[in-house]
Amino acid sequence: MPLFWAGVLAFSILVYVLLDGFDLGIGILFGLNRNEAHRQQMMGSIAPVWDGNETWLIIVGTVLFGAFPMVYAIFLSAFYLPVALLLVALILRGVAFEFRYKDHRHRWLWDLGFIAGSVVAAFVQGAAIGAMVAGIAVEDGRFAGGPFDWVAPFPILCGIGLVLGYSLLGAGWLVLKTTGRLRDWAYRLLPRLMWGVIAFVAAALLLTLIDNFRVVDRWLAQPWLLGFPLLASAAAWGLFRGAEARRDWQPWLMASVLFVTAFAMLAGSFWPWILPYHLTFDEAAAPEASLSFLFYGVGLVVLPVILVYTGVVYWIFRGKVSPETSYH
Repeated sequence: MPLFWAGVLAFSILVYVLLDGFDLGIGILFGLNRNEAHRQQMMGSIAPVWDGNETWLIIVGTVLFGAFPMVYAIFLSAFYLPVALLLVALILRGVAFEFRYKDHRHRWLWDLGFIAGSVVAAFVQGAAIGAMVAGIAVEDGRFAGGPFDWVAPFPILCGIGLVLGYSLLGAGWLVLKTTGRLRDWAYRLLPRLMWGVIAFVAAALLLTLIDNFRVVDRWLAQPWLLGFPLLASAAAWGLFRGAEARRDWQPWLMASVLFVTAFAMLAGSFWPWILPYHLTFDEAAAPEASLSFLFYGVGLVVLPVILVYTGVVYWIFRGKVSPETSYH
């Protein structure tokens, strides 16, 4: 059961990053395009799916709370402020999404809220990942650090990197789903964003080596992990080629492959730790009876329903978004 729930947790995080990543990326790119027609088309491209994408974040929280409660408690203690900022940012995005069409007089304010909410949500997610890689202070099963331990150079760099990465996913989504000048604009952004992501990866690797994070020892002990950077390099090349050849399906697919390889390398570097260097999945798991109870509710009912719902929605709303139609 612990292994099953570890798989569900990893799968849910990955799906959330891929799906909510591109619509957060749309919100970030929203601030770079002042054309109202383009903005309406950008909104229309994510309108049918954006709130459903965030369902996967709820699944992540549910699995942590039910299957790995000790990690849930330590994580919230260590990242109380980033989690609070994340929730506020996601709420602000949702409100701004609706109100910009209702309150024309203050549309500029709701647009600012949509942009700020997207940037903050992406940044705090990246900062939390960076802080986990760097390591958090845990003693006797409790968080032993301070509320601002995550405010450090490496987590901040990871926050900026995820903002760039989500923007790359967003630009790939716009190329996939839109036409005309907005699509051309997104094509122009793709190479710049890709180079930005490459610069972030180089800077993060340099900081990792300088600070001698324990994850480096895992890379040396498991050289097969170095195959993932090779896959990521191939995906980056594929993205550049797709953007150059104007193959609409290729940039978003290659950007997704980049995220999958990064996630796989991160997971492989930490396995079997769920809380790096403090708790393994087996040690952090809830009692077997609790895991079994959760399996019959979430594993057999809720998760399949969400998978089917997600697939059906994306199938129904496949294809390009018409420039003449808008969300409302």
